Amino acid sequence: MENKLKIQIWSDVMCPYCYIGKRRIEGALSLFEHKDAVEIEWKSFQLDANFIASPDDNTIDHLAKKYQKDTAWAKEMVANMTQNAKNSGLDFHFEKAVLANSFDAHRLLHLAKKHNLQNELEEQLFKAYLTDGKDINDVITLIKLGQQVGLETEAIEQVLHSEAYANEVKQDIEEANALGVQGVPFFVFDNKYAISGAQHVETFVKTLEKVWEEGKFDSEVTLLKDSPANSCDINACD
Repeated sequence: MENKLKIQIWSDVMCPYCYIGKRRIEGALSLFEHKDAVEIEWKSFQLDANFIASPDDNTIDHLAKKYQKDTAWAKEMVANMTQNAKNSGLDFHFEKAVLANSFDAHRLLHLAKKHNLQNELEEQLFKAYLTDGKDINDVITLIKLGQQVGLETEAIEQVLHSEAYANEVKQDIEEANALGVQGVPFFVFDNKYAISGAQHVETFVKTLEKVWEEGKFDSEVTLLKDSPANSCDINACD
C-alpha cells in the first residue's frame, strides 16, 4: 500500500458548497482511523472564468441574472446555502460578499501548495469571501491572507505581479474537463473513485474505508455518487 491515501478536490473559492464540502470531508477524516495517512490536494476550478466585477454587483442580483431566474429564486437559494452552512458549523454572509474573479486566488493556492500550505490558504480564502466579505481578487487582501498562513511576502508579491502559476490553474481546469466534472466540489480518491458534491459525512467515511481496504489502485476513475444537490456548476448552485 502506498504511504498516502490521496484525495484531490476540485473547487472554486467562491463556491459555497465547496466550503461546506471541505467541512464535511474534514468531519469524515476525524472519524477515519487512518486519517494521518491521508493527503489532500486542492485543484483549481472556476465557475465563471470570464467574470468581471462591477462596483454595483450584489449576490442576489448577480445570481438571478446569471442563471436567468428572478430575485425570489436567488434569495431562496442563498437562504438554503446559508442554512446548510450552519449545519456544518459555518457562518455565511452573502450580504457582505464582494463578487470577484477567483483566478489570482487560485494562482496563489499553487504557491501555497509548493510550501505545503494549500489547505490552510484554501480555508482562509473561503472564509474571506463567504464569511468576512473580503475581495479575494484584491492584491492587498491576497497578500494578507497569504501572510496569515505563513507564505513569505516577497514570494506572494512575485506571484501576484506576474503570470506565475497561470498554466497550473488552467491545467487543473483541463483535468476537470477531461474527467467530465460538471460541478464542484468534486472529490477523487486515489485516482480511482469520485464523489460529486458536498455529500454527507457518512458517504465520505464509507468511501475512505473502501479505498483504504482496496489498497493500490488503477488509474480509471469510477463515479460512486453523482448528485446535482449540494454543488455548484456553471448554471446554478443546488
